[in-house]
Amino acid sequence: MRNIGKISRGFVDRYNQEYEVAYEAAGVGIWEWDLDRDVISYSKYCARLLNIRRGKPLNCKLFTSLLHYEDRERVIAALRTVQMTGFLDLEFRVVHAGGKANWLHVKGSMSPDRRVGGRELSGVVFDIDSRRRAEDELRSNNQRLQSILDMVPDAMIVIDEAGIVTSFSAVAERLFGYRAEEIVGRNINKLSLEIDRNRHDSSLEHDRRTNKPPVIHFDRVLTGQRKDGTTFPMLLAIGEVVRADCGSITEFGHRHFIGFIRDLTEQQKTQAKLHELQVNLFRLSRLSLLGGMASSFAHELNQPLAAINNYLVGVQRLLEGNDDSHAATIRAALDKAARQTLRAGDIIRHLRDFISRNESDKRIVRIAHLLEETCDLALAGAHDMGIVVHVQVASEVNCVLVDTVQIQQVLVNLLRNALEAMQDTVRRELTVAATLDSSFMVEILVSDTGHGVPEDYLPRLFEPFMTTKETGMGIGLSISKTIIEAHGGRLWVETNPFGGTTFRFTIPSVNEE
Repeated sequence: MRNIGKISRGFVDRYNQEYEVAYEAAGVGIWEWDLDRDVISYSKYCARLLNIRRGKPLNCKLFTSLLHYEDRERVIAALRTVQMTGFLDLEFRVVHAGGKANWLHVKGSMSPDRRVGGRELSGVVFDIDSRRRAEDELRSNNQRLQSILDMVPDAMIVIDEAGIVTSFSAVAERLFGYRAEEIVGRNINKLSLEIDRNRHDSSLEHDRRTNKPPVIHFDRVLTGQRKDGTTFPMLLAIGEVVRADCGSITEFGHRHFIGFIRDLTEQQKTQAKLHELQVNLFRLSRLSLLGGMASSFAHELNQPLAAINNYLVGVQRLLEGNDDSHAATIRAALDKAARQTLRAGDIIRHLRDFISRNESDKRIVRIAHLLEETCDLALAGAHDMGIVVHVQVASEVNCVLVDTVQIQQVLVNLLRNALEAMQDTVRRELTVAATLDSSFMVEILVSDTGHGVPEDYLPRLFEPFMTTKETGMGIGLSISKTIIEAHGGRLWVETNPFGGTTFRFTIPSVNEE
């Protein structure tokens, strides 16, 4: 192979030094390939791009030896077809010293040689390494971003300002039951009910007509519709995608919106179950309060009833020696009144006995299962509040004998109180633990890092209608204490040295056998 000064005089004539300098300044190398003789002539800048010494002989075989091994077969196949097509357009990597590879782009076309029967392919080569590396980095970033988005538990959908879906995540496929290719390119209203479709379309139309400023973020609860026709409640959060290639993010035809969709089915089920449990707790609270009042009334009424009976007996004795014609009638009436007074006392006494028995449906349950089920129910939304929950069950703790509903009501009351106490605090940690105390009772601990309970409230905290909340009724802790004591345990409160409150209660431990 000859260099540019020796190989082809015609090549130098057509690309004299003046043009070569201009091409080099533009970052373009020039070359010519004599197909019949398999001789490649090249400019000085082309030699630099190919990382070869200027004047080094070059043909097709030597040229392909300069390429990265991953690109050789592809380039060789393209060079074989160039004689038929008359055109060459390739991107490949050239290996430099130290193993570094540099991307180049070669373009050329066939032109008849001045000699009869001669064929020559001439063209240019330029460096595209920066562009290819930027494309590779962008592609890698997009892949990483897609991997991250695929791990997001919420479904992600991107639409343009006409409501046409341009992206549909894997989570969205599982949530709605559609494959991405079934939704991309179609209107987003296919995924919602008719009432929401109309509202969505009118909202997009209003934005286009008024060129409304971009919606940064908002939450809306809608009803989604799956491919099989079933519906579900969903929380929709929307933001506008800013495109860097647009002069303005509100430029018509370039606005895109990204929506994150969360299935609220399980959350609403949990909320409904929690509401039902709270209703039961409130009903139990009223019954317990009524029972306490009845017990108090029974105790107080027994004394005046006994006094009434004594007075009636005394009047009967006074009338025993009276010969008045109405005396017998009066004595009979007084005797009946005394018997009814005793009967009233018996009724109240039986009522007290019934209330004091406090019978309930107790059964053996695993404490770990009881805590897990109750925490799932009572701590719905705790993660969104930034609260870290620790649940610990000691290995020696197994089963307890309790009324499950009542103990759940106690735990729910304590857990919800803890959540409310930590709403305005920086540190938000909630600990629920079960251990076995020295008397073989299971001790349950509920500790928070909230604002705590004032010292002067502690002695009266479990009294009826005693509360530290502005909207509290003051019966939750009172009823909880009654429930625990009815189970043979006790409930008490402690202040944490690092801030917050710890409630502890004990319940009977049993052997499952």
